[in-house]
Amino acid sequence: MEFGLSSDQRILVDSLRRFIDRELLPLEEKVELTGRLDPTSATDIFEKSRANGFYAMSMPAELGGGGLSTLDWIIAEEQFGRTTDILIRRAFGNIYDILLAATPEQQERWLVPCIHGERTCSIAFTEPEAGSDAGAVRTQATPDGDGWVLNGYKHYISDAHFSDFFVVTARTKDRDGRGGVSTFIVDKGLAGFQIGADQPMMGLRGTTHAPLTFDNVRLGSETLLGEQGGGFKLALKTLGRVRLAQVGARAIGKAAIVLEKTGQHARNRHQFGKPLAEFLAVQSMLAESAVEISSARLLLYQTAWLLDQGSDARAQIAMVKLQASELLNRVTDRAVQIHGGSGYSKELPIERYYRDARIYRIFDGVSDIQKQIVARNLRGDASDPYQIAV
Repeated sequence: MEFGLSSDQRILVDSLRRFIDRELLPLEEKVELTGRLDPTSATDIFEKSRANGFYAMSMPAELGGGGLSTLDWIIAEEQFGRTTDILIRRAFGNIYDILLAATPEQQERWLVPCIHGERTCSIAFTEPEAGSDAGAVRTQATPDGDGWVLNGYKHYISDAHFSDFFVVTARTKDRDGRGGVSTFIVDKGLAGFQIGADQPMMGLRGTTHAPLTFDNVRLGSETLLGEQGGGFKLALKTLGRVRLAQVGARAIGKAAIVLEKTGQHARNRHQFGKPLAEFLAVQSMLAESAVEISSARLLLYQTAWLLDQGSDARAQIAMVKLQASELLNRVTDRAVQIHGGSGYSKELPIERYYRDARIYRIFDGVSDIQKQIVARNLRGDASDPYQIAV
């Protein structure tokens, strides 16, 4: 399954798996039962991760991060997929590439503390009318003196209660009255900024999702991230790597551990006097899952390599996101089928994997949008912002 890894990459994979198996997997059941990760455990796994050099591995070395190449980072993210979302965030960091577009002063104030684990961040783009249609943002940032006044509403913001600042999209207008979407860094605790109650989800236990309300929130000029009106373009440019890692790679990693557990069950569970693994129908389902995972992994690694070569690989990223999220749902569905009643029971983690898998086809761009990106690329419409040569 890891054919072609260098010796250093193999060491990285082995080290991460040992850490995940020893430190994180034992916490999963408690998180599932309580719906939270207690502060003591969160601090413990953060400190152990930092000590092992696992925290903020994707961030530049000159800023205090691990300095991994895109390919090495993606290989690491695939291992992250073997555990739950909340444990990934606390152990390995949840630092968004969009902050690399910050000025040196902004990086010192917001990004560097994130890399050191001293501050935490969430992305706040989603609104009731701006999900897949990311350009339909209604939140407004109005110029006021040398700063801005922010008004609007966001929802389903992951880790909102844990984060202490947010990257927020808002519609702005220049002096000629022309509008565009801009991005702002908004600290928690500002007057008029409220974080609502948790919005419970079908899966992803332990990770909170909450609405944000901005009522005449005053922002300084230094909070504008990137160029005014360039927020949508900035998001497309910088969040592709996040989509590749936190959706594509993690989905493949999660599918891999589900297949491992399902294979073990098929070898150990007997029916009609023989292991399930000897039944042709079960063999077919296991084989289909193995082929899909291996194929997706090759595309994932190729896309990461293209990014390391400086290529604009947005179409390939869309392919990975589409393929990986869809296969994860098929793999978990087969796992439930092979496990039978025990796969539907909360006594085993298969039921949790099945629930958690469903969101991968939705967040960071639904499957239908990924198909549109790929199709537009094939059409070769040079006027389309998604168009990239394959």
